[in-house]
This record gives sequence, structure tokens and C-alpha cells, in this order.
Amino acid sequence: MIKRNVGLIVTALIIGTMIVMSVKSNIDKTEPDEYFETTTTIDSSEKETGLKQGNVPPDFELTTLSGDVVRLSDYKGKKVILNFWASWCPPCKEEMPHMEKYYRKNKDSENVEIIAVNMTKAERPGSAREFVDAYGLTFPIPLDKTGEVMDAYKIGPLPMTYMINTDGTIAHQVSGPINEKLLNELGNNLQ
Repeated sequence: MIKRNVGLIVTALIIGTMIVMSVKSNIDKTEPDEYFETTTTIDSSEKETGLKQGNVPPDFELTTLSGDVVRLSDYKGKKVILNFWASWCPPCKEEMPHMEKYYRKNKDSENVEIIAVNMTKAERPGSAREFVDAYGLTFPIPLDKTGEVMDAYKIGPLPMTYMINTDGTIAHQVSGPINEKLLNELGNNLQ
């Protein structure tokens, strides 16, 4: 009798396993059209705004030291090196000669623009002008007097640089000072 009961239990387990496998197999074979009758197409020309690679960075409008208005969106079609700096920042002092040399060499031949946003809210009056004059900087220097752009870009340690492609998307982000070799490597590879 015990052998017969064991046989029935084994048979029941085998049948139960076969039923579970059959149900699972039917679930796995469900046609995609049953669940996905409509498809959504995403227009690849619409890029997400954000600070990650492939995003369009937040647009801004600031006035430069020379009184010109700069809008990041006005530079679409150019390669843009967007830098955030302050005059009291030692790594900013370290990178600026490299940026000026790169800019003079490549601004026309490589269709590149450097926009160096000064964190004016964190500066003492006049220090940005003194810094620009001391380093002989010729690229646009927009002034972030309210800190609004700094907040939008979540700027922490300075300097911070975003390398932006001609389509307006972020290609690279560099935290810390950037030298001429890195500028050439990243800047010349912008699309």
C-alpha cells in the first residue's frame, strides 16, 4: 500500500509540474500585439533638457563684462565650451591660460566658442574684471550675478566645464581644471 501511495504522489507531482510548465509556456508565447496594440514614436530631434551626456543643457541669458547679452541657445550650430569659474578659485587660475590659448587658435578654424560664466554672486565687486584683464581673456565672460545659472547647472566645486556639440547636446562634463591637451582632445572631437 505504501508503494502505491508513493506512486500516486510521484504521478501527481509529475502531472502538476507538467501543468505549471504548460501554463508558463502559454504565457511566454503571448503575442506582443495582444499587449502592445499601439506604438509610440519618439522624435529624436526632441532632446531632454538636463546635465547628462546627450541632454540639452538649460538655456540662460546673461550680460557679459562688455555689456553684451549672451544666450546659450544662440550658439547652436557652434561647438561650445561652457565654463563656470570664479576669480578666487586656484584651479580656475590654472586653466584660464590654456583656455585662452585654445580659443585664439581654434575659434574660427574649429567653429568653437568658449563661454566662461563668472560666478559673480560669489565674487567681490570688480574682481572678475581684474581677473579677465590680468589673463588677457578674449572670449565672452557672462556674469551670473544672482546665482540662478549656477543653481540650474548644480555647480559645486569650481571650475566646471561642459563640452557642447553643434546640435546643442552635452558631449562631456569636466569637473576641475582643464588643460590644453584635454581641451584639444575633447574640443576637437565635438560634433
